[in-house]
Amino acid sequence: MKRGTLRTGLRAASAVAALSLLLAAGCSSSTATSGTTAASKKANLAITFLPKNLGNAYFDTSDKGGKKAIDELGGTYAEVGPAAAAPDAQVQYINTLTQQGVGGIDVSANDKAAICSALQDAMTAGVKVVTYDSDTNPECRNLFINQATADGIAKVEVDMIAKQIGDSGEVAILSASANATNQNAWIDLMKADLASSHPNIKLVDVVYGNDDDQTSFDKTAGLLSAHPNLKGIISPTTVGIAAAARYLSTSSAKGKVALTGLGTPNQMRQYVKDGTVTAFALWNPADLGYLAAYATAALIKGEITGKTGDTFTAGTLGKFTVGANSTVLLGDPYQFTKDNIDQFNF
Repeated sequence: MKRGTLRTGLRAASAVAALSLLLAAGCSSSTATSGTTAASKKANLAITFLPKNLGNAYFDTSDKGGKKAIDELGGTYAEVGPAAAAPDAQVQYINTLTQQGVGGIDVSANDKAAICSALQDAMTAGVKVVTYDSDTNPECRNLFINQATADGIAKVEVDMIAKQIGDSGEVAILSASANATNQNAWIDLMKADLASSHPNIKLVDVVYGNDDDQTSFDKTAGLLSAHPNLKGIISPTTVGIAAAARYLSTSSAKGKVALTGLGTPNQMRQYVKDGTVTAFALWNPADLGYLAAYATAALIKGEITGKTGDTFTAGTLGKFTVGANSTVLLGDPYQFTKDNIDQFNF
């Protein structure tokens, strides 16, 4: 090889080596910058609660539990919702929250299908969607926080009314809205339980108070008028049971027509103490909201994806495991009576 050719080759090799070193340094710098950016990116813990309707004591309590959790997590809490619990009334709020770029939406669905499209759009935009209290179709959310199993809720309500009326006689159900996912599931299971295990109890009517106090009050009056032999009412809604108790407490049916269902201690205390109601059940709605918020944060931070077997810790409530159909169970319903009601304040 000639000396000029050798010198030219060496210069070319040096240039290639220098370029390689420069590219390597550039890649390293880019990777480091990318890693730093990813590490410093803060989880979007802006979580908004969307109950069935505002001004509902049950959701006031559950959403306060959510706020407590979000405060513990260092996130941003908000609550929005319709004044009335109509099937599609939540859609506009979901769309607005998606446009605002919140990190998560915790929603108690008024209808399992009516809000699905809006929720799917939210998930496509990166918003984590958690249902609590009342579920949507499974494909419309990341997780469902179930207050108790539907079987457990239905059974405790049937068991309570059966005990209170001597396992015999006519009963009716005062529900929330006709489209409420949770209510309808419980009612179907109550019907099945009554038919299989309580042949002497006859379900004569199911009416809907739409989670409105006055409507539920009027529906109670209507039940007593339409069914003079009625011995008991089951109301699986906190608004309904309180309104029914208010009606019964000043009527001639007090002490003659049993009332049970799902209520909060603060709503029902006076009616338990004056003998209008013997026993009713519920879970702690504050715990339900608290658990929903922690689950949402775990999704946002990538600690869980919603698949069966995922585990996460929900603050003071401890560890939870995701079950089938991306469902997390809070626990069993609790029965409140005159002997224990003063131990609770919600």
